[in-house]
Amino acid sequence: MSLLKNALEKGDFGITVEMAPPKGTDFSHLVECAKAVKGKVHGVNVTDFQSAAMRATSLATCKILKDIGLEPVMQLTGRDRNRIAIQGELLSAGTFEIENILALTGDHTVVGDHPGAKPVFDLDSVGILETASILNKGEDMEGNKLKGKTNFYLGACVTPKYEPLELQILKMEKKIKAGARFFQTQGVYDIETMRIFKEKTKHLDAKILAGIIPLKSAGMAKYMNKNVPGIFVPDELITRMKNAENRIEEGIKISGELIRQLKEEGLCDGVHIMAIGAEENIPAILKAAGLWNNIESQEYVAASADE
Repeated sequence: MSLLKNALEKGDFGITVEMAPPKGTDFSHLVECAKAVKGKVHGVNVTDFQSAAMRATSLATCKILKDIGLEPVMQLTGRDRNRIAIQGELLSAGTFEIENILALTGDHTVVGDHPGAKPVFDLDSVGILETASILNKGEDMEGNKLKGKTNFYLGACVTPKYEPLELQILKMEKKIKAGARFFQTQGVYDIETMRIFKEKTKHLDAKILAGIIPLKSAGMAKYMNKNVPGIFVPDELITRMKNAENRIEEGIKISGELIRQLKEEGLCDGVHIMAIGAEENIPAILKAAGLWNNIESQEYVAASADE
């Protein structure tokens, strides 16, 4: 069974972290950062050409992480593949015993580093979830029997800071119907946003991992407020970052405080930490949140994965 699924279904506070494949063939930094959190997280979420930028694939990166003893969560977008390629990618993941899939529609190619690339969008996130659910039953999308089926634990994304929030909830309901069992949220900085979101989604049968994006500067916070849909950084946190002697340390401290409060109030089932290019800081964030010893040992990881 997936370690992430096992933890969330038992009611443990889930911890996932995000790591991006390199733009090139040198995986040394990613492997170093991954080894630093080995035995401390329930999953490492690997981005799939994030922001439509060309990199090594999520599948290859997940295989590398699995080979060194971590539990990967493979992101899969609909932007770059038709339904044949999506099914092939999923079957390949299943062959490598990658059990966690996060389905995304994907940003349009015009925002990436190859703006002339032709987008596909044959399937959106709901379509990918439906497809993975069909493969789990031992068939392909056309009803043809498979020689060996997949066993995916499926997830999707949601934005708690959204107007009207009811539209996000409708999308969540569609994704749950399609097979999603957990959601990772857009970055959250405002506790009240999560209180409202928790209340309005209490009827849904899915686990919620609150997104945590450590702040690096006041400028970063202001930029996200202006340009990133669904992100709201309160003025109080922007002031703290502006006045901090060490902004990186302050951002880590703020992230730790947010995680502690989310956990104490029971506003989510876990957290998803997105360090965005500063993955080496993830251990410090986990320590600031009091989560460094959440998973006692790598032996626990291995035992849980075999259950």
